[in-house]
This record gives sequence, C-alpha cells and structure tokens, in this order.
Amino acid sequence: MPQISRNTSEFKLFAPYLPQAHNHGIGTRAAAHLLVNIDPYPEMDEGDLIELFWDGCYVASKLLSESDIGYTIVLRVPESFLQSGTIKTHYRVMKVGGTPITSPSRKLRVKLDVPGGQLLIPSDEENQGLAPVSLPEAITRHGLISRYVKTGVPLAIEPYLNMAPSDEITLRWGDLRMDLAPLKAEDVGKPVNLIVPAKLIQEAGHEQQLEVTYCIIDRVGNNSRWAPVRAINFSVRCDSCR
Repeated sequence: MPQISRNTSEFKLFAPYLPQAHNHGIGTRAAAHLLVNIDPYPEMDEGDLIELFWDGCYVASKLLSESDIGYTIVLRVPESFLQSGTIKTHYRVMKVGGTPITSPSRKLRVKLDVPGGQLLIPSDEENQGLAPVSLPEAITRHGLISRYVKTGVPLAIEPYLNMAPSDEITLRWGDLRMDLAPLKAEDVGKPVNLIVPAKLIQEAGHEQQLEVTYCIIDRVGNNSRWAPVRAINFSVRCDSCR
C-alpha cells in the first residue's frame, strides 16, 4: 500500500527559547548547562522527530513518544558548541510521511568573556584581575578629610580585561552600594571617573576604617565578583556622619 503524504504546507512552529538567557544573551553560567525549550505545536504527534540547530549546526534531536505530546520539549546544547558572538538557533520537525518544517530562528548573543577575566579559584570572592579603586593622593596619605566629606569623594575605576558596552558597575562604599550608569561604547578602554556623593558618605557613617570596592555585571549576566578592597581611614570626626 503506498504511503500517503501529510499536507503540512500551513503548519506553523514557534521559535525556540532559552529560559537561562539574560537579556537575550548567554553567559558563562548558563553555557555550562544550556537548555533550549520548544513549545508544543499544532498536530504534535508520536513519531515526530525534532532536530535542533545551533548557528547552522545540528546539535541534538528527540523522537517524540506518546508521553511527550502537549508538553514542552527540552534539548541541551553541548558546551563545546558555544563561542562568543551573535548566533541564531532553530529547530526542524520531521513528521512521518510529511515534509520537514523549520521553525523561526531565535537570535542570541553569547559572551563567555567575564569582566576582569575568569577567577583562578571559582570560590574566590575577589577578582584579582580588577584593580582597586583609585583615590586622590590626599586621601590615600591622610585619610578622609572634612573637605571630601562635605563635597564628595572623586575616584576612578581603571580599565579592565573584557571591558564592554552595557557593563553595569556597582560601587560598594562601606555597607552601602551605588549603581553607575551602564557603560557606552566610547567608555571602553578608559578609566571610569565618578564622585561618591556627600550624602552617601554621610549616610554610611564613619568608622575608623572604611572599605571601598566594586563589581561588574555585563550584558549577559557575567559577574566579575568584587575587586580587591581599598581601605580608607577617617582622619577627622564628622558629626554629620553619625
């Protein structure tokens, strides 16, 4: 008996999606165990073969059983396929006796370069690839004097390895934190100069010694961890800092 082909000319698929993606991007943490989700589609049936493609290369497949019907299909992308750059991923459904159907593509950015470089020991809280904040010489020599408590403290963050547009820097001043505006393309490769506002200095209060550091999160969620701490001594008593 001749095989009857199924008419799939109007069969529509959804684009795949990646729950682990951060702002439509993949960082180092997600890359270690990257999963692609494929939503149930019309006429989903036992015996359908789903093939996943990553940047044009076949990476995984699944032959559907009866228990798969109506459920999201999850396929893994081996870490060896991941390289930094912009990629597209899609899948293809092959039905018994039918014409293969290709899904729309999902565009993603992969970034495996961590700000400041990878930690030598993953459990470390400090990233030795980042320089401590730079402070005015008067502060490093004599401590935080009253003039800076009233006007704010200028400091700089030196350019770091894998610096990129959209990096978000968080400064930690004692127990308080201050988020900086995301970096622009013209900021890359240059020191990040800022002034710690007097209000934040006063809110933090004053101890005999205060620690200052920063960390960076890039556009796909890679976290640099904290830079080595810079300690600041308080050289004056400031009633407004209580």
